[in-house]
Amino acid sequence: MNALIRLELVRALRNRKFLFFSVVYPSVLFLLIAGSADATAEVGGTGLTLPTYMMVSMASFGALTAVLMGNSERIAKERQSGWVRQLRLTPLPGRGYVLAKTASAAVVSLPSVVVVFVVAAAVKDVRLDAWQWFALTGAIWAGSLVFAALGVALGYLASGDAVRPITMITYFGLSILGGLWMPTTTFPGWLQDVARWVPTHAYAALGQAIEQNRAPHVQDVAVLAAFFVLFTGGAAWLYRKDTTKA
Repeated sequence: MNALIRLELVRALRNRKFLFFSVVYPSVLFLLIAGSADATAEVGGTGLTLPTYMMVSMASFGALTAVLMGNSERIAKERQSGWVRQLRLTPLPGRGYVLAKTASAAVVSLPSVVVVFVVAAAVKDVRLDAWQWFALTGAIWAGSLVFAALGVALGYLASGDAVRPITMITYFGLSILGGLWMPTTTFPGWLQDVARWVPTHAYAALGQAIEQNRAPHVQDVAVLAAFFVLFTGGAAWLYRKDTTKA
């Protein structure tokens, strides 16, 4: 399995388009949204400045891009090409393929988080305590596993041709409704109520809690845990179903 993980990492790091959208693109969006913002103006109801608020949102968005887009399309295309079927003829256990995909995506997601932090600190003078930087990195990185499981599930749900539109709709829907592109405080009241139950909203809220120097809300932790169970359960069921069909 270690050899497969190394192969997946090499393939991901050689994919310049994937690296741009997962590592560079979130930082570009951060600069577009927060670049001209007043560094002292607070996002209503959060106690955070817009640059500080959007730093967590864009770091979460970058990790989401790496684990969701990186897994779903690649798995679906490898199923279609017969690569997954060939791997089943080797001693590699079935879970090893899924774990290799998840591990490689998680490794690639880390630079996207760090780059956003560096840009926010250098350009917008975002300042946090050392423990907050480490806690933010760990929380966002660990939380991305929820969406890595979703990427695996989508990769086994759809064919190579259908997976891209399904993934894109899911990707943009989660990003917008979860408030990763704009604060949910700007949403109408009814949409704010919906957003509280979207996993990406809970995901970003973990990082915002660290910035606010407080414990995360129980609801946010519960939402993430519930979706992690849902996505991993769905991925496992779809994987077994695909294995049975093969």
